[in-house]
Amino acid sequence: MVVAIIQARMGAKRLPGKVLKKINGIPLLALEVGRVRLAKKVDKVVVATSDQPQDEVICDFCQENQIDCFRGSESDVLSRYYDCAKKCEASLIVRLTADCPLVDPVIIDKTVQLCLDERVDFSANTVPPDKSFFPDGSDVEVFTMAALARAHAECKNPHDREHVTFYFWKYANGFKTARLENDKDYSRYRFTVDYPQDLEVMELVIEELKKQGRFGYVSEVAAILEANPQIREKNSQYYFGIGWKQ
Repeated sequence: MVVAIIQARMGAKRLPGKVLKKINGIPLLALEVGRVRLAKKVDKVVVATSDQPQDEVICDFCQENQIDCFRGSESDVLSRYYDCAKKCEASLIVRLTADCPLVDPVIIDKTVQLCLDERVDFSANTVPPDKSFFPDGSDVEVFTMAALARAHAECKNPHDREHVTFYFWKYANGFKTARLENDKDYSRYRFTVDYPQDLEVMELVIEELKKQGRFGYVSEVAAILEANPQIREKNSQYYFGIGWKQ
């Protein structure tokens, strides 16, 4: 079973409560879940939040919107993923974060297929970030249950456990990996939501997509940002992976 696990929590330091902030009356998390459900190669979508009291609101939101929800460690996100995937009896896990509301279901499917075709432990489209041609905000990571179990057992660094997949690709740990390539270099574009300026960009992009009658595939979002430098510049001071070393 291919299970997409979206990690979400209310306590983000840079933009608290961001996952439930609304655009046109729709919470970011709802936007993302709806798009992930369009991925043809995903069998199940689960929101994995923490067991802390402040994240009860995420569980309530999921229950109200018929979204599967799992609760686990706040800081040990690797453990949260492992426990969630085990409960779901997943064979392949798609890791997504709730700050990417315009994630592309086609990219999800391609990354899953890459993992299957190449028979690797881990596949992704935006890591390592210095080689990626995809924009920040389109992030998809896929890994096998066997690889997740091994990482869960072996990884000891709390920082790496918080970021879940560092153990797969940042070190020479023997995992077989593959990166999804892109014909055009969109790496300069950013439509993830970490800061208030990011949310403003997301609102403007979604408004423009609506005007154009477009879904918001990666190429369409990139085209909007390319054609509208006044939008692109609003969050241009931020870069891919900002905060990873904090």
